[in-house]
Amino acid sequence: MPQPRDIAVIVGSLRKDSFNRKTAQALATLSPAHLQLEIVGIGDLPLYDQDLDPDSPPAPWVAFRERVRRADGVLFVTPEYNRSIPGVLKNAIDVGSRPYGKSAWEKKPGAVVSVTPGALGAFGANHHLRQACVFLDMPMMPQPEAYLSGAGDFFAEDGAIKDPSLEKLLRRFMTAFADWVEMIHRGRDALASDQHPG
Repeated sequence: MPQPRDIAVIVGSLRKDSFNRKTAQALATLSPAHLQLEIVGIGDLPLYDQDLDPDSPPAPWVAFRERVRRADGVLFVTPEYNRSIPGVLKNAIDVGSRPYGKSAWEKKPGAVVSVTPGALGAFGANHHLRQACVFLDMPMMPQPEAYLSGAGDFFAEDGAIKDPSLEKLLRRFMTAFADWVEMIHRGRDALASDQHPG
């Protein structure tokens, strides 16, 4: 059994009953047991202002950075706004990436699930987010991809996924993500061992 892995889940929608939040909650139930998923709130993060860093950062920035920093991996679940990611998610990325040289995102294995009631699976948001994560030096899982369209029909009254084929897809996605997290950590551990032989 692999060791427990703490996964920070960043949801790009603030709406309490958003399809993305429901999807994130469903992913937690469909994940391998050793992945411990926790949704990390981003709604209370003040807009990033470099004048506040590094001497007097707001307390929500500090708490968010510390939470991401201690995670073993990051799972993003996001809608698409105007062919890109929501502003609140971009702000969270900016907050976590600063002060310069102290990014909380660096080397964190990540993955993206994009969710929309529309027909294109929030493809634009998914790839804009991946582009930012490449710059942040986050190794993002390349496959399988998850572009989820028609989200208005996903959920039963209790929040469970209604479609068995979608449930199978999400379970496979999370199994692959668990493997990705382990592979990245094994690689980092091996590199550290090579650099500091016993």
